[in-house]
Amino acid sequence: MSENTIKTPENLVYEKTSVMTDRVLHYCPGCGHGTAHRMLAEAIDELGIQGDTIGVAPVGCSVLAYYYFDVDMQEAAHGRAPAVATGIKRVLPEKYVFTYQGDGDLAAIGTAETIHACNRGENILVVFINNGIYGMTGGQMAPTTLEGMKSSTSPRGRDVKTMGNPLKITELVAQLPGTYFVTRQSVHTPANVRKTKKALKKALEYQKLNKGTCFVEVVANCPSGWKMTPVQSNKWMEENMFPYYPLGDIKVPEK
Repeated sequence: MSENTIKTPENLVYEKTSVMTDRVLHYCPGCGHGTAHRMLAEAIDELGIQGDTIGVAPVGCSVLAYYYFDVDMQEAAHGRAPAVATGIKRVLPEKYVFTYQGDGDLAAIGTAETIHACNRGENILVVFINNGIYGMTGGQMAPTTLEGMKSSTSPRGRDVKTMGNPLKITELVAQLPGTYFVTRQSVHTPANVRKTKKALKKALEYQKLNKGTCFVEVVANCPSGWKMTPVQSNKWMEENMFPYYPLGDIKVPEK
């Protein structure tokens, strides 16, 4: 390598944030979790709050999130991350507290904790990764699984007559008076990645105001659970997930 090709500040395109550790991510190739992790870490870094941030890791694909974020992290039992985050924030109100949860953790076993934390207006950030399936435990149907979508427990597709409708939990929490900022984003294109990072950064900044819960959903793909290649899964997500879970802000602070 010549001196002209050595990385310098002038030709540096991207540098990993120090908020992410050097641990190799365990996520499947093409999964949106890694990008979502990076955006959250960069938001924390750019706000200069690394030493004042506490994250709560759930049970699910992101159960090992504490390996990847170089901030104080706390594990929570399945679905209980909002309850744990509530305790942390009340004891340490000056800290920036977030949960990072999947659809099975947040919208199934954790429905009560999610709804009541949002209804109380706990001053935390909830990051919700929605890939419409239980990714870690075998690809079972989740509350967010679409009608007709196949899974290991709905091999013929979700039948709403017997299995109910897909749960739009983000729209549900947006109606609660305790939520302050609610949005749905994605990380499947560079433009959408930038929007997600902007939303996460806003949500963290809003904690200074003590106005209530911020809720950021990230619609993501699950190539392994969907039995698709990463490219196929992104296309399928655009054609099927986004019409039911449209991207964009759902509840924004009044000016």
